[in-house]
Amino acid sequence: MTIKRRQFLTTCGLATLATHVPLLTAQGKLSLNTVLKPPRLQVGDTVGLIAPAGIVDAKDIEAAQKSVTQLGLKVKQGKHILDRYGYLAGRDSDRAQDVNLMFSDRSIKAIIAMRGGWGCNRILPLLNYSLIRSHPKILIGYSDITTLLLAINARSQVITFHGPVAMSTWNQFTVDYFQHILFNGEAVTMQNSNTKEVRVEIIAPGKARGKFVGGNLSVLSAMVGSPYLPSWNKSILFVEEIGEDIYRVDRMLTQLKTAGILNQITGFIFGQCTNCSLGDEPSFTLMQVLQDHIVPLRIPAWYGSMIGHIKDKFTIPIGVEVEINANLGTIQMLESAVSAQV
Repeated sequence: MTIKRRQFLTTCGLATLATHVPLLTAQGKLSLNTVLKPPRLQVGDTVGLIAPAGIVDAKDIEAAQKSVTQLGLKVKQGKHILDRYGYLAGRDSDRAQDVNLMFSDRSIKAIIAMRGGWGCNRILPLLNYSLIRSHPKILIGYSDITTLLLAINARSQVITFHGPVAMSTWNQFTVDYFQHILFNGEAVTMQNSNTKEVRVEIIAPGKARGKFVGGNLSVLSAMVGSPYLPSWNKSILFVEEIGEDIYRVDRMLTQLKTAGILNQITGFIFGQCTNCSLGDEPSFTLMQVLQDHIVPLRIPAWYGSMIGHIKDKFTIPIGVEVEINANLGTIQMLESAVSAQV
């Protein structure tokens, strides 16, 4: 075996090696039950930019670097960030290698996905989950990046973050939540800004506590039945979607119901369903579909949180304990999502 091939297997890993190697404490006991919080960010830190899904070009990277450096951060690009393979940003093995290399690189303090699209599901068997757990770092993105966020939270037991991608609009609202949570380590209460465009609609009133888990609905649905999803027991599920007819949202929620997921959760939030249409008539409204699925669960729930394919975005920590209030449309973090260790 050549040194180059050895290095590839070390960083990328095959499924049988990367996903099934148990981690031990100093006493020789398994430590995977402990959820790890990645170290917080500091001004001057270097973050890695990767393209684990759809294609990006040089102009995209230039704009993203400008946005990230304005946060006081330095940037290091993934080796294969400009690769192309059909509609993917490179071959599966190369995109997976970029993820693994960013986690193993000690100079990198956080990893930001360039964009979503499609493709992250294809690289899950190639990620080195033991390596990732040994080097916990902030990983952030949304849309198709949901796949990586949930899989790494489930298999590596590391807190991940549903939030802006590098190509997002980094406006003040988005930046404020990003900095409060990832730089300052604050346990914030998230509440919509006062805009008519984004308003809360109560599905069922009340408060609930639980582990916050979720992401893009269609991506999450495509993962059902795989070994890359976290436990849903007593969790609070959040979802968001874009460009789907209402009947498709109904179909995906039905899949979560028949898979036994909805019956385990203690609360539910549907962020934004951007550009979701009624489709062919006759149709239900989105709220009718949500009421059909969620009201019988007798859990607090609402629609309209600032999560999804919108300019103003919360930074959502996946795997932390939160309390939600459906009456007010608030998400209160009950703990910091990052560690003080740097």
